[in-house]
Amino acid sequence: MAIHKLTKAIFPVAGLGTRFLPATKAQPKEMLPVVDKPLIQYAVEEAYAAGVREMIFVTGRHKRPIEDHFDMTFELEVALEQAGKQELLDVVRSVKPDDMECIYVRQAQALGLGHAVLCARRLVGNEPFAVLLADDLMVGEQPVLKQMVEQYAEWRTSILAVQEVPAEHTRRYGIVAGTPVSETLMDVSRIVEKPAPEDAPSRLAVAGRYILTPGIFHEIASQPRGVGGEIQLTDGIAGLLRREKVFAYRYQGKRYDCGSKEGFLQANVELALAHPQLGPGFRDYLKSLDI
Repeated sequence: MAIHKLTKAIFPVAGLGTRFLPATKAQPKEMLPVVDKPLIQYAVEEAYAAGVREMIFVTGRHKRPIEDHFDMTFELEVALEQAGKQELLDVVRSVKPDDMECIYVRQAQALGLGHAVLCARRLVGNEPFAVLLADDLMVGEQPVLKQMVEQYAEWRTSILAVQEVPAEHTRRYGIVAGTPVSETLMDVSRIVEKPAPEDAPSRLAVAGRYILTPGIFHEIASQPRGVGGEIQLTDGIAGLLRREKVFAYRYQGKRYDCGSKEGFLQANVELALAHPQLGPGFRDYLKSLDI
């Protein structure tokens, strides 16, 4: 296989966000703000920091605000410039750096994560690519995808971000098992989508970050529907294991499950406390609460 630099990332953003209704009735869940940025921007910034320059958004109906967010806002920029608000103007322009390309492809039916990835096949071509789930807000001293890109540069094979979860949570994730290569890396021999605790091969769960080789497309396209009647990315990876090595990487950092209300609130509180301007005052406010 030819060696390629990782320059493309897929963001599956076609989901309906039903767990956040009514907030998501008229806006995408990926546009919900954590402190002062929408969820999708955190994921895109993470990909950009890892060297990705081609952002591929797999969208659905009512997802136009995502396109608008990463588009130029001429009127706003002119108004800020005329008002002399250079700091805010820099913030607006930083949302989409000049060397970053945004491409949008429609997933006409919500047929699962594997199907969403398959929708981007022609745009990715015969190159490795990343998949980032915006629901999973990942925070690390070094961006999590950048950690994974460094692993990919060494091993040149698919890399899955994983974390250990309680046994009762295995039903929520793809679960991997395999042979340790190092303290942080595992040679995966098995992956199962959302197993019951008694059937789970381990407690290592796949988080919302993947680096995948283009061979995954053939596996997804040729597999039957899996759990929930959907085309599962996990099943595609299981097929890929028969032909290629796949590694699981224990990333350094913290994941917030912003697909749940609890995780979303936790992310807002902890990132607000870490915010250089907001943090001190917000911390004092929390201390003042009689709780």
